Amino acid sequence: MEPSSVSRDTRLAVTPVAAVLPAGGSGERLGGVTPKQFCAVQGRPLISYTVQAMERIGWISDIIVVVSPENMETMKSIIEKYGHKRVVIVKGGITRHRSIFNGLKVFAESQFSNRLLQKPEVVIIHDAVRPFVEEDILSKVVMAAKEHGAAGTIRPLVSTVIASAADGCLDHSLERARYRASEMPQAFLFDTIYEAYEQCTDYDLDYGTECLHLALKYCKTNAKLVEGTADLWKVTYKRDLYAAESIIKDSLSQQVCVITSVKEAVAQAGFLLHESLKSQIKVEAISISPSINDSHLQNIFSGQCYNFVCINDKKYDIQETQQLVATLEESNIPLLYPVVLISVHLDISENISFHIGMEELTRIKKFAREVKKKNILVYSLLIQYK
Repeated sequence: MEPSSVSRDTRLAVTPVAAVLPAGGSGERLGGVTPKQFCAVQGRPLISYTVQAMERIGWISDIIVVVSPENMETMKSIIEKYGHKRVVIVKGGITRHRSIFNGLKVFAESQFSNRLLQKPEVVIIHDAVRPFVEEDILSKVVMAAKEHGAAGTIRPLVSTVIASAADGCLDHSLERARYRASEMPQAFLFDTIYEAYEQCTDYDLDYGTECLHLALKYCKTNAKLVEGTADLWKVTYKRDLYAAESIIKDSLSQQVCVITSVKEAVAQAGFLLHESLKSQIKVEAISISPSINDSHLQNIFSGQCYNFVCINDKKYDIQETQQLVATLEESNIPLLYPVVLISVHLDISENISFHIGMEELTRIKKFAREVKKKNILVYSLLIQYK
């Protein structure tokens, strides 16, 4: 990590930050009955991925999800099913701005939540249908908001913007190089954006779409613009759902969970594997005995990790692998994408002989054939480890 990133993370750790996710859209442009934020991608609602992206960031204290009244129960069931934490559901308004304002009110007015949450210094506003937001861009807009009062991500315009005349003919076009597309996430000093919303006219609340403009119009706060990344795009049309699924599949193939027991030799092997892989793929390493009651393991499953390396020092015993598969089946992970489970058996004895009996081999093969029918691919390695 670069020194600047370390410094930024340290400052964020002591800055109260919350996030508001407006999710009250009807999904008209998607062309379906289900609002896009609740459409399934890899068997999981799109909004769950966005909430998860926020949850992974330890310095975000509260995540406010604003949904339409008819979808309150749907959102509650998603939170329960996927084990989301730090999430408060708020009833949305009839427009985007009114929904965001309701989301902000949970920090100032107790009537909008079961409890009055601690007011953050900085609040992030991010669309629920932009699931691929990373911590780096969030930290950049938060730090910029701390300094300037408001900040938002931007991207270059892809197409030239034109204005049409009353007769339907071209009136004029904008010089594309001078303009940028406003994207999410955006961040604000809480007092600034809350004051702006309090002063809004009904026209602003009913027809406006740009939060940065409200901060400028009512609080004279000129937002800092931060160059965003290409993955900040918004799921708007049905084709975007297919693109999102492709990105999620690719992401899943690039992460692995290494599970070991707490025994020193086994944990050391897991650490060495973690160190050798971390520069190439995303690696999560935990030292436990796999069990259905392990909350850390359940969180990893709910995070939809599909690749596991289970290391133990029992040369022929596949019991731990069977336990892991059982835990996997008990979890909410949709097995629409093959789960790869590599069971590594370490031989740490001084015995030079290095073999496995036919009976043990047959048992492992039989188990692998059984779980393959459930879209779980089991591989087994026997390694002599010194």
